[in-house]
Formats: sequence, C-alpha cells, structure tokens
Amino acid sequence: MTEQPDHPLVAAVRPLVDAMGGQVLSPADAGPDDVVLSWEQAPVLAVRLPQLADSLDHILAALERTHGKPLAELDRRAKQSVVRGLEARGAFSVRHGVETVAGALGVSRFTVYNYLNRDKTS
Repeated sequence: MTEQPDHPLVAAVRPLVDAMGGQVLSPADAGPDDVVLSWEQAPVLAVRLPQLADSLDHILAALERTHGKPLAELDRRAKQSVVRGLEARGAFSVRHGVETVAGALGVSRFTVYNYLNRDKTS
C-alpha cells in the first residue's frame, strides 16, 4: 500500500511530522523503528522519526526562523529564554547537546551551564 497524500490523516499529521524533522512514508516502506498510522484498521502512512541529534539541529533552525536572525545575534536575555525553552524540550539530554546549543548561540558551554543553573537558583 502506498501513502495516500489526500487522506485526512496524512493532512492532520504532516505539520507535526515536519515540525519534528520526521519523514512521512508509505506503510510498505516502513522499517522496524518507524511508526505506522492506521485509519479504520487500514495502514495509511508511516512516520520515520529523526535521530535525537538531528532533532536538536532542526529545533535550532526553527528557532532561528522564529527569531528572524541567527541565534548568536540575540541579546543575553533572549539567549537565556532560548536555553530555558530547549531545556524544557529535553535538548540537553542529547549527547553533545550543550556544545551544540552553545555553538548556535555563539557562547561557551560554561555560559550555557550558567544560564541553566541561574534558573535553578532564582
């Protein structure tokens, strides 16, 4: 069976899959780690979830689009807000997450840790 691009389930989940950096596939192309979604007991599409490290890069790129400029150009308060939001999304549980975020923000790892610790002490 192939993905049904005009099916309402495809239209409903595509924005979420795109926001996560995932990929919509035909159920026939699904691998063991893919998620097959069905409608009335019939497989309609499969979703290939991104690797966690790829998700972080995707989130950082989305944040740059939201802010309309590179994250490194944000002021300190905005960078702190970005770090809080990323922490809430689990970005720092990804291997090298702090380093990746620090690079995107144009700050040191130490600064990112300070932003994280500042919230816990205030």
